[in-house]
Amino acid sequence: MERSFLPVCREDMEARGWDQADFVYVIGDAYVDHPSFGHAVISRVLESRGYRVAVISQPDWRDPASIDVFGRPRLAFLVSAGNMDSMVNHYSVSKKRRKTDAYTPGGQTGRRPDYACVVYGNLIRQTYKDVPIVLGGIEASLRRLAHYDYWSDRLKRSVLLDSGADLISYGMGERSIIEIAEALDAGISVKDLTYISGTVVKVKNREDIYDAEFLPSFEELKASKQIYAQSFYTQYQNTDPYSGRRLAEKYNDHLYVVQNPPSMPLTQTEMDDVYSLPYARTFHPSYKELGGVPAVSEVKFSLISSRGCFGGCSFCALTFHQGRIVQVRSHQSLLQEAQAMTEDEEFKGYIHDVGGPTANFRHPSCAKQMEHGVCQNRQCLFPKPCANMDADHSDYVTLLRKLRELPGVKKVFIRSGIRFDYLLADRNRDFLRELCMYHVSGQLKVAPEHVAGPVLSLMGKPEHQVYESFVSAFEQMNQKIGKKQYLVPYLMSSHPGSTLKEAVKLAEYCRDLGYMPEQVQDFYPTPSTLSTCMYYTGLDPRTMKPVYVPRSPHEKAMQRALIQYQDPKLRPLVYEALEKAGRTDLIGYGPKCLIRPESGQTDHTAKNGGGKNIACGREKRKKKTIRNVHRKKGAK
Repeated sequence: MERSFLPVCREDMEARGWDQADFVYVIGDAYVDHPSFGHAVISRVLESRGYRVAVISQPDWRDPASIDVFGRPRLAFLVSAGNMDSMVNHYSVSKKRRKTDAYTPGGQTGRRPDYACVVYGNLIRQTYKDVPIVLGGIEASLRRLAHYDYWSDRLKRSVLLDSGADLISYGMGERSIIEIAEALDAGISVKDLTYISGTVVKVKNREDIYDAEFLPSFEELKASKQIYAQSFYTQYQNTDPYSGRRLAEKYNDHLYVVQNPPSMPLTQTEMDDVYSLPYARTFHPSYKELGGVPAVSEVKFSLISSRGCFGGCSFCALTFHQGRIVQVRSHQSLLQEAQAMTEDEEFKGYIHDVGGPTANFRHPSCAKQMEHGVCQNRQCLFPKPCANMDADHSDYVTLLRKLRELPGVKKVFIRSGIRFDYLLADRNRDFLRELCMYHVSGQLKVAPEHVAGPVLSLMGKPEHQVYESFVSAFEQMNQKIGKKQYLVPYLMSSHPGSTLKEAVKLAEYCRDLGYMPEQVQDFYPTPSTLSTCMYYTGLDPRTMKPVYVPRSPHEKAMQRALIQYQDPKLRPLVYEALEKAGRTDLIGYGPKCLIRPESGQTDHTAKNGGGKNIACGREKRKKKTIRNVHRKKGAK
C-alpha cells in the first residue's frame, strides 16, 4: 500500500474518490503519521479494516465551521486531545503557561484549547446533534470517571458527560475501536453499545446495568475525600482485563457512567500487525514551512518494543492507561522497522531508543498473568520483587545484538528508562554488561526519585539501598570493561509524604554526590494516579492512612531549592527551609554544610569545631561536574 497521508481537507477526500468519510478524527495535536502518535495508530487500524478516515488537526475551537471540513461522517466523529493531556501540555506544575508545544507545528502554543476533549465534543454537538462521538487518547482515558483536576483544584465529573460524547474508548484502543466501528457499521445505535470491553458509556437506568460493582455516587465523592480515596482504589484494583470488574458511577437517578472491563492485551502477532501498517512515519508535509513538529525528532529513529508496565510507580498513570501486562513485538517486526530506518536519508546510524514505558520489560512479570491477570492487591516489584517474578533479560539482549548487527547501524541507545531493581533481580549480568558496553553514551539516566524511606514507600519505589546496590554494580561493570561512564539520577521534590525533613535528606544526598541537578522534577498531580489521589485527599488509598502533602507554592519552592542549594539565587529559600526543618547545623563553613552564613548570621558549625579553615572542601565539591556523579574515591 502506498504510504500516503490520510485526507486533511475536502480536496484530499475528493481526490480519493470519496463522497463521505466513515470517521472524522478530530485531534489536538498536529497530524503526525507515526506509531508513537495515538491518532496515527487508531486511524491506520481503522483503515486496515476498510474504513475511510479523515483527519481534522487542531481545529479553531472558536469557529464551528472548523469542524465541518468533511461534512457529516457516515459512522462517527472520533476525538482525541492528543498525545498529552491538554492541561499538562499547556501548564507547568506551577500552573504557568508553557512557552512551547512540541506537538504543534513550529512548537507554537495556543493551537488547542484547555480541556480539549470537552471543548471539541461540544463544538461538534453545535452542528451535529445526533452523530456519534467517541473520545479516545490519554486525556479521555484518564478522566473517564470522576477525577481530581489539579488546575481547577476540584473534583470533576467524567469527561464523557461534560463533552457531550457517547462513548470513551479508553486505554490503547485498537480492539475497542474496531468493535465500535463494526457495530455502528451494522446499524446498531450508539446508545446500545454498552457492552464493549475497553469503553465507558452512559446508562439511564440502574436496572440496565448488569454484573457491575457500584462506586459511590458523584455527590458522595464530592462530600468526602475519604470516600473518594476508597472509590479510586477500587478503580485501581480493576484495571486488569482478566480480573477487572465492570464499574458504575451514579450521577443522578437517571444517569450512570459505566466503565466496562479493560480490553484484552494484544498478542505478539497483533502487535506486529499494528506496527506494520503503512505509516508515513513523519509529520504532514503542510507543516514543513512552519518548521515541522518538534516531537517527531524524539521518535523518528526510535523503536517501540513494548507497551504496558508492571513497575507500579504511584505517580505514573500507565496502570490506568496501558495496564500492567507487558505486550511485545517480535524481533522480526522490530528488525524490519529498523531496516527501513536505515534507508531514510536523515538517518545517521543511530537508533535513539529501543523500549517502551520501561525499556527492560520484554515479557509479563510472571507466567500466570496471561491466564489470570495481575494481582489486585500486590505489586510485582514493590516493596520487594515478588517470588513469582521472572526476571529475565535474555530476549532483550538477543534483540539488541541483532539490531547492532544491521548494516548502517552505528549505535543503539536505550533512553526510555530501565528499572534497576528488575535488572538486579536477574542473576545473569549479560544485560548489565551489554548495557554498559554498547548502549550508554557516557551517562545513563536512572530514576531513584528520592532517598527517604517514607517517600519512596508512597511512591511505590524500592528502598534506597537497592539503588545503591545498582550504583555499585554499574561501577564495577564499567571498571571491568574499562569504561568511564556515570549515572545521572532523576529526583523528585514535593511528592506526598515529603516534609522539609525528607527534602533536606535529599539535599544531603546531592551534597554527598557533589551533584546539583540543573532541573528538578516537582511532583505534578495529573489525573488518575495514586499519588494524585494522595495529593487531593491527604490519604494513601492503599492503606487509608493520612499522608503529609506539601501543597503551598512556597513550601514546594523550598523543597525544590534544597536540591539545588548551590544556586546563589535560591539561597534565601534554602536558609528558610533549613531553619523551618530544624537543620541549622547545615548553615556554616563545615564540610557537611549546604550554605554559608551571611554577615550577622550565626555559623552553626563553629561550636562543633567547624570553621573557615575547612571551607575549601566545600568549594572543591561545588566545582565537581556532572561527570563525577556516583564516582567513588579511588575509582579509575
